[in-house]
Order: sequence, then C-alpha cells, then structure tokens
Amino acid sequence: MQFSSVFPLEGKACMSPVRRGGESSVSERVRIGDCSSLKHERSLRRICFGARGSANGAQCVLTSDAGPDTLVVRTSFRRNYADPNEVAAVILGGGTGTQLFPLTSTRATPAVPIGGCYRLIDIPMSNCFNSGINKIFVMTQFNSASLNRHIHRTYLGGGINFTDGSVEVLAATQMPGEAAGWFRGTADAVRKFIWVLEDYYKHKAIEHILILSGDQLYRMDYMELVQKHVDDNADITLSCAPVGESRASDYGLVKFDSSGRVIQFSEKPKGADLEAMKMSRYAELHDFGSEILPRALDEHNVQAYVFTDYWEDIGTIRSFFDANMALCDQPPKFEFYDPKTPFFTSPRYLPPTKSDKCKIKDAIISHGCFLRECTIEHSIVGVRSRLNSGCELKNTMMMGADLYETEDEISRLLSEGKVPIGVGENTKISNCIIDMNARVGRNVSITNSEGVQEADRPEEGYYIRSGLVVIQKNATIKDGTVI
Repeated sequence: MQFSSVFPLEGKACMSPVRRGGESSVSERVRIGDCSSLKHERSLRRICFGARGSANGAQCVLTSDAGPDTLVVRTSFRRNYADPNEVAAVILGGGTGTQLFPLTSTRATPAVPIGGCYRLIDIPMSNCFNSGINKIFVMTQFNSASLNRHIHRTYLGGGINFTDGSVEVLAATQMPGEAAGWFRGTADAVRKFIWVLEDYYKHKAIEHILILSGDQLYRMDYMELVQKHVDDNADITLSCAPVGESRASDYGLVKFDSSGRVIQFSEKPKGADLEAMKMSRYAELHDFGSEILPRALDEHNVQAYVFTDYWEDIGTIRSFFDANMALCDQPPKFEFYDPKTPFFTSPRYLPPTKSDKCKIKDAIISHGCFLRECTIEHSIVGVRSRLNSGCELKNTMMMGADLYETEDEISRLLSEGKVPIGVGENTKISNCIIDMNARVGRNVSITNSEGVQEADRPEEGYYIRSGLVVIQKNATIKDGTVI
C-alpha cells in the first residue's frame, strides 16, 4: 500500500539519499537525519525537483517496506504557480457612457466619482496593486481628459510608487491601413493595441493578459483568477458572479459544466434565449464583448471562475446611486477601507472636515468639507463640499468640488445675487445626485415629489433618470427653485 504526502524542505531537516539495491534510479531510499551537508541537500533537491532545485515542496511516496527512518522518493508533477510579474492588466476606459449620462457628459465612465473621494478607475487599479500586478494599460477614448488627469496625478505623478512596474495610457488611435473611426468595441480596442502587448510579451516575460472593466465595484485578488487559469490550462478564463433570474437579462450569461468549462454564452438573453440559459445558477460575464466569446467556445478551452464576494455593475444611474447608498448601510456590504487591501486614489492633501452643530446619521463625509448646522442622513458628501445652516440631505450622493471659494469670494457672489459652490441655507434635498462644482442656492427643494421618472432640463441644470434628480456638473440651481 502506498500513501502520498508532501514534505517541505525547511529548517535544518536534511534528507540523505541512499541507493536502493537492484532498483532503477527512479526510486531511491532516503534517510531522515540531522545533517547540514550542502552536498546532500543539493542531491535531494535534484531527486525531488529535478535540475531546477525548487524548495517549495516534494511529493513523496511511502511504501509498506519502508523503515521508520526511510522514505522512497519519486519525482512527480509539481503545481505550476502563477507569477504576478508575468501578468499584464488592460483596463477598458469604456464607450460613450450613455447609460450614466449626464454624469458622463464631460468625463469617461471610469472617471466618475464614487464613495466620496474615489473614481471608478481606482477599483481595478487598486485591485491590481493589491494582487501584485504592476504592469497596467488603460485604454481611453471618449471624454478622457479628466480620466487621464486622475491617472497622472494618482499613479504617475508621485501618488503611488511601485518597483519594476508601469502604468500606460493608450488613447484611441487610427492604425495604418484602417478606416477612420473610434474603437468599435472592447475587443477592437485590445486588437488595435495588440502590438503593444506583443512587445511586452517578448521583452517583459508576460505570459497572461488580464482584461478588466472600469465601471464595476468589487474587491478581488486577481491572482486567484490567474491561478485557476493556469491550473485549468485554459485559453480564456471568464470571471463570473451568480445572479438572480430577475436580473439575468441585463447581463451576459455563461453556462458551464461540472469541470468549469464554459459551454454556452449569451449576451443579455431574453425570452426563449433566457430559458435556454437556465441552470442551477446564473453567472454574470464581467464585460468583454459578445462577438469573440461565443466563437471561442468551439475552438478553445474557455473556463469560468466563479466570484462569490460583493460585485456590482455601475452601468446605469440607478445602479450607480444604489451602490453608493449601500456604502452608508450599517453594516455595509462593501467597504473601501481594508488594512490589507486598501483602495488608492489621488492624494489631495486636504484638511480634515469641519463640522459645526450638525446632525449626521449613517453618512460618509469626505475630507476638506465645511458643514454648518445641517442635517445629513444616509448620504455621501464628497471632497470640499460646503453645506450651510438649515440644509437637509437625505439619500443623496454629493460629489463635492474641485476647488475652494474663499470667504471673500462667497460674500461677493452673495452680494451680487449669485450662488456659491455648495448648498445654500435652508435647502432640502433627497434622492438626488449632485455632480462636481454644483451651485445650489438658498431655500431650494429637490425631492421630485411628483415622482417623475425621466426628464431632461439641461437649461435648468438637471436631469431626472429612473426617478432620481441628477444635478449637472458646474450647474447653478437658483434660490427658491423647486424640483
């Protein structure tokens, strides 16, 4: 009878190989002893691991005739561990962002603020750093100025330091011999820059490419995904998450067998197509197009990696608002703070928030804010926000401001009948998203009491999407306005 076990080489334990009479060189008897001979250690490494001499562990076989001080060692297959230094990440900057409009009217989707002081791009970037992946490409296209600026300030301008890594922004471009136009999809974006990835593959020892979306909220160790990819000897591995039937038609769905191999893929199926995708569980595809994947199933080994922790797609105004409000829940399903896997963002060097006689409940208050005799409930208040006396915020996402106005500037604006940045006195706001640098006057009421679901009022500085009032970036809401 034989028993399999693993014996790591550690400490001072030393195994001395002794040739067994009449047997081939495949099996050798090893005596456990208190030996520090480097020659014996090297000999044992060659027996257990071959010429590479790795010290991670050896697979050994115990035979029934082995004495108490002997083992029979046989070389065997050892797990191939994924190396984060051999992984490059590609973060997709997104398309026109129509579903998040008007938040994307002047910025790319990954540049949209979230959680008070972060941007959506900080999610995949931080997950990469926390996973040990430091070779990152960000592909940008529409309204990319603010995204490029944030990447430079945070990851290229001294905010985050890392060794032997790089963050490169790849802007949409026209390749020789191709018709003019933007990226035609996520796969097309990667294809147009495949020469950059090939150069890394040849000169930087890159073995795996990780394709990531820039509009999702989650915390993930990408190397667990890569390790499964290596273990399965897969050509493509899709990160998936379970989803209920009520939401199934909103996402790309995959069906996979008991071994994890994907056998069917459908992009946002409905009706009969949705019925065909039904199984014991659904899975959400983490956004890499619908044209290549269905064709790859027949010719390549496509595997599914099931991610069961918190994951939320930030694809619409409603999902964006709900994900932010969920951060205020007690306890929240997701938190940005974790001592082992923190999320990074631009270092703004702002002072602490100042609060004067305020009532705050279940809220997130970012740094650099001035709060005066106001009430904040289940809301997020972004950086440099200013709320004056009598203000009430409830179920509101306030993104903050890019700059401060001095007391003299505020006084001058008020004397001229204008509105300073922030929220004026005695203003009541609920179920609302207030974009950056918005100016909301005094005695304003933003509650959507009539329950309007969709409305476009750009000339008045706001839109209504899914029943939520969205105050535009740099908009001015005059004193006494009722929305």
